[in-house]
Amino acid sequence: MTKNGNSLDQRTFGKLSRLYIIALSTIALSVIVSNIFVRQHLKAQQSDSTVINVAGRQRMLSQKLTKEILLLATAETPRASIVIKDRLKETLSLWQLSHNALQQGDVELGLPAENSKDISIKFKALNVVFEVIEKAAQRIITSIESKDSLVLESFNKDINLVRDNEGDFLLIMDQIVNQYSLEADEKVRWLGTLETLLMVLTLVILLGELLFIFWPTAKSVRATLAELLKAEKHAKKMAFDADELSYAKEKSIKELRALSQAMDETLLFARILSSGQIIHIGNKFSRRFKFSRFNDTAMFWNVMSTIESEKIALENLVTKYKKTGWQGEVKATTKEGESIWLEMAIIPFSPNDEKTELLIIASEITERKAGQLEIERLNKKNFQEEISQQKIISSKIIENQEKEQNRIAKDVHDGIGQMLTGLKYNLESININDIEKTASKIEHLKELTTNIIKGVRTATFNLTPPELSDHGIVPAITKLTKELARLTAKEIVFFNKTDFSDRLDSLVEINIYRITQEAINNAIKYADSTHILVSLSHSKNILSIVIDDNGKGFDPQNVKNFKNADGGMGMTFMKERIKYIDGRLFLSSEEGKGTRVTLNIPLRDD
Repeated sequence: MTKNGNSLDQRTFGKLSRLYIIALSTIALSVIVSNIFVRQHLKAQQSDSTVINVAGRQRMLSQKLTKEILLLATAETPRASIVIKDRLKETLSLWQLSHNALQQGDVELGLPAENSKDISIKFKALNVVFEVIEKAAQRIITSIESKDSLVLESFNKDINLVRDNEGDFLLIMDQIVNQYSLEADEKVRWLGTLETLLMVLTLVILLGELLFIFWPTAKSVRATLAELLKAEKHAKKMAFDADELSYAKEKSIKELRALSQAMDETLLFARILSSGQIIHIGNKFSRRFKFSRFNDTAMFWNVMSTIESEKIALENLVTKYKKTGWQGEVKATTKEGESIWLEMAIIPFSPNDEKTELLIIASEITERKAGQLEIERLNKKNFQEEISQQKIISSKIIENQEKEQNRIAKDVHDGIGQMLTGLKYNLESININDIEKTASKIEHLKELTTNIIKGVRTATFNLTPPELSDHGIVPAITKLTKELARLTAKEIVFFNKTDFSDRLDSLVEINIYRITQEAINNAIKYADSTHILVSLSHSKNILSIVIDDNGKGFDPQNVKNFKNADGGMGMTFMKERIKYIDGRLFLSSEEGKGTRVTLNIPLRDD
């Protein structure tokens, strides 16, 4: 709404109506004026054609008059003279009428009353000749009618006058006809010029309307549409609040009551003072909270809850946002002790200039809130379970590291340590004076030293094989399969299908090696397999390693049920390592039909 009470569409379309009325009126006026000018000019041109026609006829009548007068000279009988005289009289009368009409105008003939200055001058010269011929013809007619004499000699003088002046009459009449024609052509040219001027004027008017009416109107409409779209977008955000504010601005208490009545049955709706005292509460609201609608002294927060903390929270909301408004979620408790979640809006409005009220509009979202709380509880539970699982994995890793360190210490102490102790005792027992026994002990020392070297190499291999750091994953796996085949007496074969020989990142190689080592050890320890095939292949983006065994197999679904066992934690360690290098691990097994472990590792372009 605007300050003067006119809505945006009323102002806009009122302005458009005025502009279009002005534009159409201007165009209509220009068309009417143009039509009037053209019609007047056409009417003038229509009389011009009549004038030229009558003027041209005057030449013919003068010739006819002269011819008929000459015929009188050749008439053989009095009767023939009378016939020629009658025709001469008619011709003279029409000739006189046309002559006077050309100068003074004639409505019946359609001749104008005014001539141009040039034509008037020529008519003055013509009138002298005209009077001579007219008088001579009149005397001839009078003479014949009086029957004084029908002899040629009696009006021969007048015939000669007519014949002598006819040439002058025709010459001047030709000049008059030509002048009439020139003036008519000038009027035609002026009509063309007038039409061009009117067309230019019309185009100027249209251009002016385009620049000063239609284009500003189009800009105004565009701006109005943009403003309307902006208002619509804002209205979608404000929704019900915008309607309430609109009603408040219009000070329409009747419409507000009608809206309140409709909301009573559809939403949890109430009107309260800024102090919190209830003015009106909807039917649905009163039924949900078991509140009498006629109790106008109750405080809003006392109706909404029976719990003191919730009352205080609601009171704080009303007090804090009574001027600015608020929207959010609140918790309430009915008189039966039922907990309810509401999505509530507090909207300040002024029904009049002296009073400020608050609209409370709410919808129940108890089920949705319960779902949200359940989702949060499940997410928290899953997070805690994941943390617990990570703790178990970490403890098992530490435990296995301790076991591995103990095993290495035991191997070094029981194997290499004892051999080194024996080596020390044998060296101390050598008697260089007894050459024969010394030679025998030296041979034994060589054998003992060889065993010590093998023990050191075995321990080193179990830690990190030198082939892995020196030559890469393929030589390391090749050495691994050969050593394990020799130590376990099982058929363990490595097959490089695509002749892969590239080096990878050191962390990627060590994790691939450990996963492969774990998979082979699982096949040796738990699957009772006799044949193990390790195959390697690669494409442009993927390195794939497959470990197949012919052991007893197992149900993969049961792996998650024995994570505390060695095999289960071994699978967990494999999955953690493959995840670390962004790879994928697939386990396929069936009881009695062996096991297949597949590793897919992405290859990155250097």
